[in-house]
Amino acid sequence: MRARRITSVLAGLLLTVGLSAAQGTGASAAPARATAPCEGTYTIVVGGTGSSWNNDGFTGNIQQHVGYPTQIPNGASARAGVNELNRLVRDQRRACPGQHVKMGGYSLGAAVVHIWVTENWQTFDNVNAILIADPKRQGGPGANGGSVPFGGIVGAPLAGADRFFGNIPVKSICHWDYVCDESAGIWTYPGNHVRNYPMDFNMDHHNDGAHEQWYNGAWYPW
Repeated sequence: MRARRITSVLAGLLLTVGLSAAQGTGASAAPARATAPCEGTYTIVVGGTGSSWNNDGFTGNIQQHVGYPTQIPNGASARAGVNELNRLVRDQRRACPGQHVKMGGYSLGAAVVHIWVTENWQTFDNVNAILIADPKRQGGPGANGGSVPFGGIVGAPLAGADRFFGNIPVKSICHWDYVCDESAGIWTYPGNHVRNYPMDFNMDHHNDGAHEQWYNGAWYPW
């Protein structure tokens, strides 16, 4: 029981400081924006804890950065992010019905994208997702995602791990990082979580049909 209480305290501390020490502090919502052009891929990204729509670390040919409350990583912030992501991509789809949507997220933002895919794959096609350090990641390979041991603290829909992606191509990336892999050990946070994804924030690095796992530097099929 004592060990379990210690784990819960550590988990709560982890959530308090945030899932992404690398991100800057920022606003909770993006300003209104015009619909992006219909040519090419519509790339939309979601930053991690403490990020803002104009400071989320993502680079490349990006049409939209999602703004949502990121200061406290819990179920309510994840739900707000999912709702805003859903609004933006569906507005774009209404304006550009044939356009491919590529969405990417890091840490808390990866959970937002993960949840969106789980909830929308049956009604939204021509889309793919990039999940970097996803706290809802489910093994294998490796262990379950980081939300599992403190799901009761963070609350739904952030709590829990799954891979309910339907027919949407998903690329999941997790490298020696406790946030997306409990077996890495809590002592790997925040160092590995911040340092281990130097190329992955460039959305041009990911193609529109990637459906694969990258785990601890190795490639695995789904």
